[in-house]
Amino acid sequence: MHATPFLPGLSPIGAKSLTATFDAGRLSSDGGLVVLREIERRLGLADVITRPLHDHRDPSRVRHSYAEMAAARMLMIAAGYEDCNDVDHLRADPALKIAVGRAPESGADLMSQPTLSRLENLADWRALVRIGLGQIDLYCRSFARPPARVVLDIDDTDDPVHGQQELALFNAHHDCTCFQPIHIFDGLSGKPVLALLRPGKRPSGEEVARILRHVVRRIRKHWPAVGILVRGDSHYLSPETLDFLHAAGCDYILGLAINTRLKEIAAPWLVQCDNHRSPRRPKVRRFHQFPHAAESWSRAEKVIARVEATPLGTDVRFIVTNLAGRGKTLYEKVYCARGQAENLIKDMKRYTRSDKTACTRWEANQFRLFLHVGAYWLLHTLRKAAPKRSRWRGATFETIRRVFVKVAVRVEELKGKIKLALPASYPQSAMLIAITGTITTRGP
Repeated sequence: MHATPFLPGLSPIGAKSLTATFDAGRLSSDGGLVVLREIERRLGLADVITRPLHDHRDPSRVRHSYAEMAAARMLMIAAGYEDCNDVDHLRADPALKIAVGRAPESGADLMSQPTLSRLENLADWRALVRIGLGQIDLYCRSFARPPARVVLDIDDTDDPVHGQQELALFNAHHDCTCFQPIHIFDGLSGKPVLALLRPGKRPSGEEVARILRHVVRRIRKHWPAVGILVRGDSHYLSPETLDFLHAAGCDYILGLAINTRLKEIAAPWLVQCDNHRSPRRPKVRRFHQFPHAAESWSRAEKVIARVEATPLGTDVRFIVTNLAGRGKTLYEKVYCARGQAENLIKDMKRYTRSDKTACTRWEANQFRLFLHVGAYWLLHTLRKAAPKRSRWRGATFETIRRVFVKVAVRVEELKGKIKLALPASYPQSAMLIAITGTITTRGP
């Protein structure tokens, strides 16, 4: 007979001794994974990731399907376990086993880290293309009905590396060796559309136009009549991009880098703004619209100048758009709203750790990036399931994770059912019930 282990030497509380033994049964600190499981199943995330992969294994020896492995990896990332080797400590966790679809006690333990690593290195570039297109399809399927208009915010970010990874380059702007992945988000809903790993350098106009061509055509395949607005900073304004957006019938509002000619045009406006300043009015802002045609452009475009004078000096910014309306509205209400995309990228990097791209092969790192996009889908959908007027709608992913995923649970597997016991003192039980009801009845 084996004695139950205990923690020795605990100080008493008042006149009562304090004992702690390891006999509570099957417990997990990630009870909210069972809610994320419902999101993953309804979105079909694991299927999107693994359907393009060819499974050449002997079926009689397969213990872990590709879908199980991808689901486990995305759920772990969403729960805060972004390292692949974390699975070695979690493979027997009852909540994670349930989330992957295995019985907590009678079901076999989950896969090991080497097994997951083999999955990450399995995809070739053709499979990655199909996964990327599948993620655009997933974005379209996530709407209950076709929208009249979508806003595509395109931006890039630095992904520092510390090894000999393929595609890694030194970037002088970021002052590091890095990748520079491109992210495309829906600017209205915050849903991810596509994330592409690419070399650590500024994208060319031809590359941007090619990416947008694939995204726009795939969206129009689902919604032929949808209106599409593309927003981006001056990185993404190029003759190739403008020509494609015109040909595709898309609206656009893009930043325009300042040059000598634009400085000459704006010079009198800057003087005018500065002359209108006064102690009572220290800041003056004006907007001007004018047609402009750079030598490399195939046609003249509408340019909006935002001119500003403050006690710190004068400043001017330019954007290019084919939208109708006042310059002030287009700049402040439409173009500046693209700054939300930077916050979404921060959510992706900070809270799903999408910069965990330490594999040598770029294909493996791109596959990892797709897995992190899947984890973003899980947390984003969980947050959106909260009631509209609740404070959780504006919470960070870390807050959502700590409140609704990192929940203690005792798991008991009986003959005819599996019973989950959550803490009676859990303060957000009513909100978790409401969120789970929204997910399981109406779907994400």
